[in-house]
Amino acid sequence: MDNSKKDNKVNRRDFLNRSLRIGAGVALGGVAAYLIKDGSSEDMVWQLDPSKCIQCGKCVTNCVLTPSAVKCVHVYDMCGYCDLCGGYFRAGTKKLTTGAENQLCPTGAIERRFVEEPFFEYHIIEELCIGCGKCVAGCGAFGNGSLQLQVRHDICVNCNQCNIATHCPADAYSRVPISSSSIFKGFSGNEFVNKT
Repeated sequence: MDNSKKDNKVNRRDFLNRSLRIGAGVALGGVAAYLIKDGSSEDMVWQLDPSKCIQCGKCVTNCVLTPSAVKCVHVYDMCGYCDLCGGYFRAGTKKLTTGAENQLCPTGAIERRFVEEPFFEYHIIEELCIGCGKCVAGCGAFGNGSLQLQVRHDICVNCNQCNIATHCPADAYSRVPISSSSIFKGFSGNEFVNKT
């Protein structure tokens, strides 16, 4: 056998062996880089912008969860602690009693507590809230907008394509990094949410 042919066979073997090793190294490096990048990148969540929300009621019917992961939150620093709260009482209520016939919320998810004359606090009972936005609309129309709808990320399953976002006529939903997942009308932080 000719030595030049034998050298060619070895060179081809070496070439193939080196190529496979380099290819495997590049592939492993790419996977490692992806895992490092994926581990360090921030998770994305669905966020409702209350300044765009029109309280259409679609959060109730289009969320994959029952009840919806969208809940009313109370931004206490904006609240006027009104005796006649537009988010609590139905419009045209003649007597300020807490009877169900006078309450705007269809599930009784808002609790009214006396503070001192003439002030009252309004607390959201999240387990009862269905995210219909009736209280939010009332508070915005007759109050200062301290009742707002928000996606509760401790409940939300964070669908790849949020069904509520797909059906939202106001385009009020977007995906944001989890660190900026609470947007409140009038405030930039999430320190103003439901106090118990």
